[in-house]
Amino acid sequence: MPTPSTPHVARTTVWWGKVTSTMLASLLILADAAEEGRKVVLAMLVVGLIFIAVIALGELTHYLAVKRKNRTPGRTQ
Repeated sequence: MPTPSTPHVARTTVWWGKVTSTMLASLLILADAAEEGRKVVLAMLVVGLIFIAVIALGELTHYLAVKRKNRTPGRTQ
């Protein structure tokens, strides 16, 4: 007949196995969340760069238009 402590040790081992598998699964989920967060941040940076590029292009065209207007003789302001 087994002693009362033997089943308790077996249950503790099973419990630790469940804890480690749960911890491993949560770490994998966190790794996926971290990767997803990285993708979101990179996407926001790309959108920001596009936004800045559009502003720079608009300012450049405005500058060139004013320069062309001032260079053309015979035009009044």
